[in-house]
Amino acid sequence: MGEAVISGATVLASEAESGTTNFLVPNGTFFFILAIFLVVFGVIAKFVVQPVQKVLDERVRLTAQTALDNRRAAEQDAAAESEFKQELTSARSEAGGIRDRSRAEGRQVADELRAVAGAKVAEEVRQASENLEAQKDGLTPTLNASVESLSVALANRIIGVDGGR
Repeated sequence: MGEAVISGATVLASEAESGTTNFLVPNGTFFFILAIFLVVFGVIAKFVVQPVQKVLDERVRLTAQTALDNRRAAEQDAAAESEFKQELTSARSEAGGIRDRSRAEGRQVADELRAVAGAKVAEEVRQASENLEAQKDGLTPTLNASVESLSVALANRIIGVDGGR
């Protein structure tokens, strides 16, 4: 190891004598390359990074706007759903009320028609009864006379007396 240190020192000493420079110490080429790098970096930053950054910023803005729009749409959807359910409940209760009123009106109409029909039936029964009573009154004397003559004829036949035949 001692020889390596001596040989390294001899190499550095021989380079210093021969006019070669140490690569760790910057020279003019380094500063020229650094200047070119900074110019290229500035051009890239100005003409490439800024437009890309603008596009990315616009994309972030649109994403945030879309998220906000989605939240608003979800809120509106929830409100519309709630309103729909309220209206549906209201419509169902109103339909139930209308149905109940219609049933009551139907029963009332049916009862009225039954009453009218009952009155008509009672009137027709009364008229038929009067008709039958009138026919009975008209036929009673005739039938009584017929029955009397028939009963005399029957009695004569039973007794065996000829009743004038």
